[in-house]
Amino acid sequence: MTQFYDTYTNRLDRKGRVSVPAPFRAVLERLGATDLILSPNHKYPCIDARPDTLFRQLAAQLETLDVFSDEHDDLTTTLFARSTSAMPDAEGRITLPERLIAHAKLTDQVTFMGAGASFQLWAPEAAEARLAEAERRTLERRLTVPRRRSAGPA
Repeated sequence: MTQFYDTYTNRLDRKGRVSVPAPFRAVLERLGATDLILSPNHKYPCIDARPDTLFRQLAAQLETLDVFSDEHDDLTTTLFARSTSAMPDAEGRITLPERLIAHAKLTDQVTFMGAGASFQLWAPEAAEARLAEAERRTLERRLTVPRRRSAGPA
């Protein structure tokens, strides 16, 4: 599967436009994704950016919840009400809504951090702090990537 990786920092202009890094645009092209869905991250002051197809897969998981449950209501409201669609223009720029700029505390620079099937937009200092925190916690906990388990004999 095609994934987003690496970290890039680009300028945010006064109109809220920022260029999606060329390697990320290439991934979107390979995926055939024309739209990105931008959402405020629920844990950190950053913006989650997902190809529309991935966002739809995430949203489909809500079907496992009872339609009238508090969990379903809370998650659908959280997921959909603050998300927005963004399509890169001919120069590869997207326009960030003011509410997402405020959530991520962005000023004149945006750091794009690859996150596998998606990526995140951060204020540069916050991105550095998050990366340092993740690396520290990974080392402290001695985290490793789990090995894929085979189905084995039936």
